[in-house]
Parts: sequence; structure tokens; C-alpha cells
Amino acid sequence: MDAKMLEARARKQGSPVIDGDTATFVWRGRRPVFVAGDFQDWAGPPLPLEQVSPGLWARSLTLPHDAYVEYVLLDARGRRVKDALNRHPTDNGTGKLNHSFSMPEHSPTPLARRSRDKLLRGRLTRHLVETSELAVGTTRELFLYEPPVVGPYPLMVVLDGTDYMRRASLPTLMDNLIREQRIRPVALAMVANGGRARTVEYACSEATLGFLLNKVLPLAKEKLRLVDERRKPGIHGVLGASLGGLMALYLGLRVPHVFGRVLSQSGAFAVPGHDDFVVFELARAARRRRLSVWMDCGIFERLTEGNRRMLPVLKQARHRVHYREYPAGHNYPAWRDDVWRGLEWLYPSP
Repeated sequence: MDAKMLEARARKQGSPVIDGDTATFVWRGRRPVFVAGDFQDWAGPPLPLEQVSPGLWARSLTLPHDAYVEYVLLDARGRRVKDALNRHPTDNGTGKLNHSFSMPEHSPTPLARRSRDKLLRGRLTRHLVETSELAVGTTRELFLYEPPVVGPYPLMVVLDGTDYMRRASLPTLMDNLIREQRIRPVALAMVANGGRARTVEYACSEATLGFLLNKVLPLAKEKLRLVDERRKPGIHGVLGASLGGLMALYLGLRVPHVFGRVLSQSGAFAVPGHDDFVVFELARAARRRRLSVWMDCGIFERLTEGNRRMLPVLKQARHRVHYREYPAGHNYPAWRDDVWRGLEWLYPSP
């Protein structure tokens, strides 16, 4: 493509310029920049943009037609540089912004759009739960979601709950799925993580298991009309992403009579360079109670390796399991756009 035409398209349509399965990053400046992002799982050396005319730099990548991608531009010293031609900044969860774009066949799920009818919205309440030395700090923030219909309901505990609430629009997703009768009504207990202690709390922690069973679940039972898991063992679920996805599966394997339904997004069952987490051994152990496990993961993530290995282990143990890969990376917009599939599979409408 002619350099002038390329720049004109980037200024009119935004960067990168999309043609079929090709995305071309465009940069105007005296010095070259580098691009890093989901397409390389944020690992390895950033890719240099090449000069296509004086002061104009570009780099083309071939990507799936329905991919969602986040990226950054970097200078020669590795410092972030704003891409003035990109119109879609997004919070990366660490206080910084990434740039983002969608390939032609991708669009955000319409289920994340709030209905104008307030009568169809569930009720959100904020609580502080005493940790009793089972989690970092003396109290932990918790949001309860009550569906906009009469209970009793199953409960889904959501790890990194405030992130799922704010960055993945989970309550709105639930409202729309329930309104459209695509899932049975399900309540949520969205539990904040421990900040810097998140890795310790979610790396197969017995203390976190105790906190959820002894503090979060009793509060949810007090405030919401829930199905009694003693009469319907395994009716409740747990949702998490990354290390939260690891912890979600750990909880299901440890207490399947309580959390019999697991939704793990980009589960960090095996982190490159480290030994497998204990969930592999737990999954291989003989169990009388079978789980329903939904796993999904972005194709750009190195975590796909651990998820692919976990799938046959769970099947061999006769758990009901489904695994899906989608063209995106490790971020909340990707999890938001796929989580509804797992909810429909785990809690189908009667």
C-alpha cells in the first residue's frame, strides 16, 4: 500500500489499519517505535516498526478474523509511547492504559449493555466481611448480586469479584442472560482479591477456602434466598480468571459438595517455568462426586498449554468438562465477551 494512503487511512479510520486478516500499525515520528501485545502474550522482544517513508513507520501482522487485541507502543528504551492514531484505550488493571482493536468479525458482546428497564435489573449490595485471619486484612469487600426474580437461587462465588463487576460488567451480563431466559437465575458473591497478596490467596490456598466457606457463604445465605447445598449438593458455583481460574478449580475439587460447578477463564494451572499446581493431582484422584467444569482460554496465551493438559485429566476422572479457545489474550474484555458461554453451559435455563 502507498505510504501516503496508509497514513491517510490510519488518520481517518484509526490505527492499526485493518485489511482482512492483516493489521498494520502506523506511527508518525522522527524515531522508530516497537509494538508489544497480546499477539505475543506480552513475552519476548517487542517488534520494530519499519520505515516506509520519511518519518513514517509501519508493521503488519496476520491475525484471526475475529480477534480482539491489546497492545502498547514502546520507544528504544522500552518506555510506553501513546499511539495518537488509536481511538480505543483500555485499562490494563495495573494503573496503565493499553491500546486495543478488533478484527472485522469481532464485536463486544451485547449482553454487557445495560437494559433501560430498571425492573429487570438485579439488586447489588456492598458488604465488608471479617477475614478472621483467613485472608489479608481485617475485612474484605464483597458485593452480593440478587437476581430480579423470586428465589431460591444457586450462588456463584466470583474471585477477583470487584474486577469482574467493574471491568467485565458481570451484573449486567447476569441481568440480560436471566431476562432472555438463557440461564436459570443465579446469585453472585463477588469477593475482592487481596491486592499484593492475591498470588498467595489464589495459589490453591486452604486459608482462602476456609474464608469462603466460613465467612462469605454464611453471609450470602443470610442476605440472599439461596438453594440449600445440603439438599442439592454441588449446586453452587465458583468463577475466576488466571490465578482465580486456578483457585476456582481447586475449590471445586476440594469441596465438590458445595462448589460443584466451576467456570475457569485462562486458568493458571501450569505457569511456564514452574511445577504444575496441585490441581493436577487432585483431578487425578478418584472422586465420588463429579464436577461440571467450563474452561476457556485465549489462543495468544501461553496458559493454553496447561489448560489443554488439564482437559483429558478431568475427562479421565469422569468430570463433565468443556474447553474452549478463542482469539484473544489475557484481559477482562476477552473474559467478559466469553464468560456468558460458560454461564449458559453451567446453569442452563430450565
